[in-house]
Amino acid sequence: MKVRVMTASPWWTFRRKAATAAPDPIARVIRIAPSRGWVSLRLRDVWEYRELLYFLIWRDIKVRYKQTALGAAWAILQPLFSMIVFSVFFGRLARVPSDGVPYPIFSYAALVPWTFFAQGLHQASDSLVGSANLIRKVYFPRLVIPISAVLAGLLDCAIAFSLLVILMFSYRIMPTANVIWLPLFLLLALATALGVGLWLSALNVKFRDVKYTVAFLIQFWMFSTPIAYPSSLLPEPWRTLYGINPMAGVVEGFRWALLGTNTSPGPMVMVSATVAVLLLGGGAYYFRRMEKTFADTV
Repeated sequence: MKVRVMTASPWWTFRRKAATAAPDPIARVIRIAPSRGWVSLRLRDVWEYRELLYFLIWRDIKVRYKQTALGAAWAILQPLFSMIVFSVFFGRLARVPSDGVPYPIFSYAALVPWTFFAQGLHQASDSLVGSANLIRKVYFPRLVIPISAVLAGLLDCAIAFSLLVILMFSYRIMPTANVIWLPLFLLLALATALGVGLWLSALNVKFRDVKYTVAFLIQFWMFSTPIAYPSSLLPEPWRTLYGINPMAGVVEGFRWALLGTNTSPGPMVMVSATVAVLLLGGGAYYFRRMEKTFADTV
């Protein structure tokens, strides 16, 4: 009886076969390397990861009101309580002018975009540190994190805006044709929050004491913005220069578009838009330059 012995092929045989095999036309190798110097924004990567952006926005919304008794009602209570305080101390006691409209709705119309800006800035500034575990494990464009933190506040802004509509009907104030400019003013507030948030979030990774200064910055910025008082108290050209504060143009734009105040924010808005674009562009480039150190530092 013949016995047939099966011998395994040597290892170099498999190597030769693997080397001569036809390459897979679908497979591709992506090499991730740290950037050097000033780099491009690569906004196309953000668009490719748009599903992750949607997920992070939904996560931020759920976490914000998780295990809260009042839930989304906080989106109305925060500007509402501020309006009551301002109406008592500035409207009743200090007799601050309100451009010919009732002071409560005068202040609340300014608090709606301001609350959106303040919350977006606060969330974006600490967004990278809060997502440290995700940054260390997975590659994705880090711009997605602060962008989602700011965009998540749009839902709160919409809820707070619903109360503003009710106040307008109660005071019998009908919006004029200027209301078509309202989305642009909201976009200006979003650009300002995101621009400053990019600067602070990148700095917060390296200097953790940045988050302790954000509350002071927001408080100082609030009283530097014409929320409790009108910008019409300033004569020209100082009123136009007041637009260096981008939120001044946003607040006055909201009042002009919704309440029909006579103080058109024209030149002020142009200055505010210019400053907001500079903040956003500079913050995005600085963020991208520091992005290579986030995983090691955070």
